[in-house]
Amino acid sequence: MNGIDAIVFALIDSNVKSVTGVPGFPITKLMEKVREKIGSEWSVNEKVALEIALGSSVCGERSAVITKHVGMNVLADPLVSSTTHTIGAGVVVIAGDDPGIEKSQNEQDSRFYGLLAEVPVFDPVNPGTAYQCIIEAFVLSEKTSAPVIIRLTDRLLQTAGDFSRGSTSSPMAGFDKKMWHITMKGKHQLFHKTSYPLMCEYSGGSLLNTIKKRGRIGIISSGFPSYIVDSVVPDDVSHLSLVAVNPLPMELVTSFIDEHERVLVVEETEPVIEKQVTGVFGKLTGHMPYGKVEEGDIRKALDNIGKNVISNEIIPQTIEQRGARPICDNCPYLPLYDAVKETGVPVAGDVGCVILASAPPLSLIDAAFSLGGAISTASGFYRKGIALIGDFALAHSGINGLVNAVHNRHDVVVVVLQNEVSAMTGGQPVPDLTGLVSSYIGDTQILDLEKPVPDLKKLLAEKLKKKGMSVILARGKCPVY
Repeated sequence: MNGIDAIVFALIDSNVKSVTGVPGFPITKLMEKVREKIGSEWSVNEKVALEIALGSSVCGERSAVITKHVGMNVLADPLVSSTTHTIGAGVVVIAGDDPGIEKSQNEQDSRFYGLLAEVPVFDPVNPGTAYQCIIEAFVLSEKTSAPVIIRLTDRLLQTAGDFSRGSTSSPMAGFDKKMWHITMKGKHQLFHKTSYPLMCEYSGGSLLNTIKKRGRIGIISSGFPSYIVDSVVPDDVSHLSLVAVNPLPMELVTSFIDEHERVLVVEETEPVIEKQVTGVFGKLTGHMPYGKVEEGDIRKALDNIGKNVISNEIIPQTIEQRGARPICDNCPYLPLYDAVKETGVPVAGDVGCVILASAPPLSLIDAAFSLGGAISTASGFYRKGIALIGDFALAHSGINGLVNAVHNRHDVVVVVLQNEVSAMTGGQPVPDLTGLVSSYIGDTQILDLEKPVPDLKKLLAEKLKKKGMSVILARGKCPVY
């Protein structure tokens, strides 16, 4: 079975009752498989998803959150606070990273959130360790009264492998309301007196971390790259494979480094392990590339392990090299995009389907920083501009920008692409906010693109001349879904 199967069975065997998530690569297929077996829901954003999970935890039910790596940014607020607040039943956050940026707006590394929130992080190697990580993560979460992060990648989810299922376990912890008798500073002190030492003890003794001593050269790896290392490493090279990566099992790691002449760190995507130790080689020394790790990268690094620093040229990829990602020929919003472009005003976009309009030949979008960010970005323009935002992005977090724009009297024309699906992530249904928006914004106009529409250029010109907020709810059916 593959990594997806392993995680689904591990959630079942951990007696998880509630799973929340937000769609996106590479975790959409995982969540869809979970939804066939366990009570779950797509949430409007990741902060909400984690808060629901924490509510289940307080009431004694194990819960999980499934998100892609950029969603970790959104749920960071309750994540960081929950660690010292303490929880009840186990909470596990499953973060899908995208090394190589196959279908994302950046290439961040979710392991960093372990350092920021001071929570355990697992980085499984294959389906077998993925299953075991889930099982142990819930127990560890309850023992330390803190959430646990499990970092995954698409290659791990798709890789086939064996795993043995264990017996179903139940929550062994309840929420202790005595924590309200302690000050906020006292909670953090108590955390470092009780919970964090337990985390360190676990990672230092975890049997998921394995070591093979075979020579004077060594490799420290974590996650799926460990699987690759095992397939290419020579017989005379030692290998320390880390699965429990935060807190870093420092005694194990430093003793491995001390016992070898040269040590290479192989990890995706950033030098998270490498930055915490000294006397090693990896991304910071030019031996390993940032982002996705391939077999050739490891071989090249070993060939140059005798050098302290090597040149690793970074060549930015162009759209021509990668290949275009065009908008569908029958997209109902193409006439609207053309009309927006002809206004000549600054345009803030979103990272949903509208991001496809940023590339040639349309070259429509001036900026698109984050999901739900179009309205706030347009609020900062030096002149009245246009915010192009999908209806899922509006529900996700764009509604905050809308409220702020009205409250602070910004001049913005908001065009909502209301196709009723999250089209970039699998066509999941989204909330209909028509009533909410029209009741809050006086100048709200519904535009049904399946019917004869007014002159779009003229309509946009009229809205741009007005002071304050104008909203156009542009309704169209996605041809894919």
